[in-house]
Amino acid sequence: MRIRMLNLLLVLVAFVGGLRAETDAQREKRMAWWTDARFGMFIHWGLYAMPARHEWVRNREKISVEDYQKYFDRFDPDLYQPREWARAAKGAGMKYAVITTKHHEGFCLWDTKQTDYKAPNTPAKRDLIREFVDAYRAEGLGVGFYYSLIDWHHPEFTVDRIHPMRDNKAFREKAKGRDMKKYAAYMREQLRELLTGYGKVDALFLDFSYPGEDGKGRADWESEKLLALIRELQPGVIINDRLDLLDRRDGWDFRTPEQFMPREWVKHEGQRVPWETCQTFSGSWGYHRDENTWKSVDQLIAMLAETVSKGGNLLLNVGPTARGTFDDRALARLKGMGDWMRVNGRAIYGCTEAPPEFKRPDNCLLTYNPTTKRLYVHVLQWPMGRLNLDGYEGKVKYAQLLHDASEVLVRKKKGAWLDEGEGYASTVTLELPVEKPRVAIPVVELFL
Repeated sequence: MRIRMLNLLLVLVAFVGGLRAETDAQREKRMAWWTDARFGMFIHWGLYAMPARHEWVRNREKISVEDYQKYFDRFDPDLYQPREWARAAKGAGMKYAVITTKHHEGFCLWDTKQTDYKAPNTPAKRDLIREFVDAYRAEGLGVGFYYSLIDWHHPEFTVDRIHPMRDNKAFREKAKGRDMKKYAAYMREQLRELLTGYGKVDALFLDFSYPGEDGKGRADWESEKLLALIRELQPGVIINDRLDLLDRRDGWDFRTPEQFMPREWVKHEGQRVPWETCQTFSGSWGYHRDENTWKSVDQLIAMLAETVSKGGNLLLNVGPTARGTFDDRALARLKGMGDWMRVNGRAIYGCTEAPPEFKRPDNCLLTYNPTTKRLYVHVLQWPMGRLNLDGYEGKVKYAQLLHDASEVLVRKKKGAWLDEGEGYASTVTLELPVEKPRVAIPVVELFL
């Protein structure tokens, strides 16, 4: 009996607060597929695709629930073919996708039993998440769910500094009796549906906490309860860092810098941690018809390479139209990235930051595969025939252009003048073609 009681006590300790104890090695193993993938698709889709003026249109234009209802009444994505989406993602070289099951507007893309504000009750008349999961799984891609902690439609969600009705005094007065505990229970039941009704869920992106004056954080979401439920229902799922639980290492799996590039590998309390930057093709997450600050294919590839060079993942967003199609500008960029990834993916998948002894050449980025022990030099600006690698002497056995496996000659010295001057003796020179290869960003593969 004492042994049984001791075992029970150990289990309770391991699952303190509803959360499991996990070693760093166990977490690393659980996240290995994600770390190896490096490149995923984010999808922001909801009623906001109809006004096509940014996914925060309700917030920006302070639109009431009643005035927003016209989009719900007419939401009819008749051209929605998620298998085409999945093929576009796979063709771009992406390995997983994360879709907005519910964004801040509160509209749900699945057949939830917790609210009538859902896709099956619109002219769409079906569970759009079910079709998405089936399509992406059929293409061999990982499936992740985005779920908004915020809900501007729910009758118990209290009015705060980012609520569309924040400046409407009459509305605030009327909403004083709202109960966030009821809303927190609503969220748990919705996540129970998502985590039990669609098979294995690979990743969960919860968005977002904004604690402080007139904001919301862990107490409002009842984050510990929410997280315990998630871990119980899907022990293998990886979770982002927006539950306001950064003080608990078991409260998140990866950091999520949004719409900016960190200067170096992201750290938490001085230690490197898994991280993923979510980025957009343009300045909006949802479909924005008139937004024109679109990044070029070259910029996007450079962003992917830079992210991996700092040990991170890139989650690149597409905002589908209200008819259920990808914008032609998005498709063009996905194809451009796919053309590059088809021949250069080896410099991305399974790669990470280069060991510190390898100095990054000017106008280049470095990625490194620790399994194959190959170093990849992404040449952002093509030089005039030569690329000097300072400090690489005795470290390179062979070099080739990755896209066509054509040899790149490796010279320890080039010309007698390299014998003169301190430091030149340790320089390795790559003999590159004068004309830039016909790929967006050429990559030199170094066999170490």
